[in-house]
Amino acid sequence: MDKAYQDRFWDSPDGLKLHFRDYPGGDGPPVLCMHGLTRNARDFAGLAGHLAQQRRVLVPEMRGRGESEYARDSASYMPATYVGDVLGLLAQEGIERFVAIGTSLGGLMTMMLAAADPQRIAGAVLNDIGPVVDAAGIGRIRDYVGQARSFPTWMHAARALQEVHGSAHPGFATEDWLDMAKRSMVVQQNGRIGYDYDMAIAEPFGQDDGAAPPDLWPAFDALAGAPLLIVRGESSDILTAQTLAEMQRRNPEAETVTIAHAGHAPTLDEPEAVTAIDRLVARTA
Repeated sequence: MDKAYQDRFWDSPDGLKLHFRDYPGGDGPPVLCMHGLTRNARDFAGLAGHLAQQRRVLVPEMRGRGESEYARDSASYMPATYVGDVLGLLAQEGIERFVAIGTSLGGLMTMMLAAADPQRIAGAVLNDIGPVVDAAGIGRIRDYVGQARSFPTWMHAARALQEVHGSAHPGFATEDWLDMAKRSMVVQQNGRIGYDYDMAIAEPFGQDDGAAPPDLWPAFDALAGAPLLIVRGESSDILTAQTLAEMQRRNPEAETVTIAHAGHAPTLDEPEAVTAIDRLVARTA
C-alpha cells in the first residue's frame, strides 16, 4: 500500500540533515504539525492523514528525533534552535503562511513563530501548552527524559509507558499503549526496542531556560490576529486551569476544548479534538 506522504529532508542552518513527512493536499495555507519534546512525526499519523484530505500537511522531525540527524552539540537542543530549523524548512518549501499545530514543545515553537512574524500564522492549535509551563509538569518530565531504557518486546515497552504515563491516559487499553510505543520507539540495532530520540536532549532541558523561554505572554498575544484553538487535557500538569483562564481572558475569540480523562498531552486523535481542528482549518482559507 502506498504511503499517504513523502519522506523528505531539509538542511538546518548548522548543516544537519532533517526529516519531514510531506502529505499532499488541497489549496489554502498548508498545515505545519510540530511534535513534543521526545516525540516524532509518527505522533501525527492519524491527524495528518485526515487533514491531507483538505490541505497540504508538513510534519517535521526536530533535530535528534526520528529520522532527523542528531545534533553535534547538545546545547543546540533548545526551542529557539528548533524554530530556526523550521524557518529553514519553510524557506525551502516557499511557504509564506501556514496553520501551526503544536503539541507541548511544538506549541512553544508556535508561539515563538508568531512572535517573530504574526502575519505568517494563518491559524494555530496549541495542544496542552501555554505561556506558563507548570513546574510540577516540568519536574515530572525531567524524571524520565534522557533515560536510555530498552525493552525485549513491544509489550514490555507498552507496559513501561503505562507505568510512566498511565495517569495521563487512564482510559487507554493495551492496544493504545502498544500504539504509543510504536509511535515513540523503534527497534534498535541490537534488536531491542528503545526510544526514538537522542538522549542528549535531556541535558539542556535540565537547565532553567532549557524547558521554555522566559515570559511567553507577548508571544501568545501575537496569535491574537488569527483563529486559535487551545486543547487541554483535563488533568494536565503542564497547562493549568489558571493559565488557560488567563489565555481565554487575553484572547476571548480563541476556542478551547478540554479532553476528559486525559493529562499531558492529548493525542489529537480524540473525536472532539479532530472536530475542533477541522473547524479551525476551515476558517483559514
